[in-house]
Amino acid sequence: MSSIVFFGAKPYDIASFDAANKNFGFEIKYYKGNLNMDNLILARGVDVVCIFVNDNADAGVVKALSENGTKLLALRCAGYNNVDLKAAREYGMKVVRVPAYSPHAVAEYTLALMLTLNRKIHRASWRTRDGNFSLHGLMGFDMYNKTAGIIGTGKIAKILIRILRGFGMNVLGYDLYPDKKFADEVGMTYTSLNELYADSDIISLHCPLTPETDHMIDKNAISKMKKGVMVINTGRGRLIDTNDLIDGLKEKIIGSAALDVYEEESNYFYMDRSDYIIDDDVLARLLSFNNVIVTSHQAFFTQEAMANIANTTLQNIRDFRTGSELQNEVKTEF
Repeated sequence: MSSIVFFGAKPYDIASFDAANKNFGFEIKYYKGNLNMDNLILARGVDVVCIFVNDNADAGVVKALSENGTKLLALRCAGYNNVDLKAAREYGMKVVRVPAYSPHAVAEYTLALMLTLNRKIHRASWRTRDGNFSLHGLMGFDMYNKTAGIIGTGKIAKILIRILRGFGMNVLGYDLYPDKKFADEVGMTYTSLNELYADSDIISLHCPLTPETDHMIDKNAISKMKKGVMVINTGRGRLIDTNDLIDGLKEKIIGSAALDVYEEESNYFYMDRSDYIIDDDVLARLLSFNNVIVTSHQAFFTQEAMANIANTTLQNIRDFRTGSELQNEVKTEF
């Protein structure tokens, strides 16, 4: 049986996939570099290539992979905006993903970001390490009876909404396909985007990245928000126009922001760049705000999630190789 090539493999990927692979018995080759035109020769003659969020599978890469003999592109993540699906269909390449590895992990991490920003826990920790125990500038607000606006109400968002309702928060939701039954069950309200922007004390993004949602949080959207709003993004970086976000922070429309994703994250996230100067001026500007938290796309990163990712990915590959139905295939409609 031919091997599987992994790109963008980190030590924790190798550990979790090696553990899961004991039940599958595949031959796996791991490469640290992200997939791109310069290194896809490593996949020559391999029928399955496994990638993550920062690997590049644009039309040119997909074409070259197909010429190499790749028949299946296995994403070990939920999102697939880094894959040219039209090209995959054109070259007869199947694409599978892991649609739900641990919605609890992301929902809980989103809450952690909210609480940290609100109560300035990150700033308090920095201070006390330096022997500064003053409370100046650390005041937060009760989340009880405040309003959270949740954009996109899929599996992750539903878990988060239940948590926030447990805090006694009012919840507004926006979704192209609202789940009225769920809304009635938990006591939330679906509304328009404009109303959500205007009435929310906290806005959290949980929608997929599509042409329609690309830069949905821009100057126009921010102008409609309540002054001092908290913005949380654990979805996809390009949901937010980062330059407009910075302007919103400077104008104090946005009171605080937490980003676990960033538009140009592929040059930085999942790598140790501590010995280098950050030459991305936008990212450097974000990191200069004491009311902004940036983390490196780690909301998913729990033991349970990593185990689920590994098992689902390898099961997707087994299904492909045995000719079984691909339960997690990304369907293309062009």
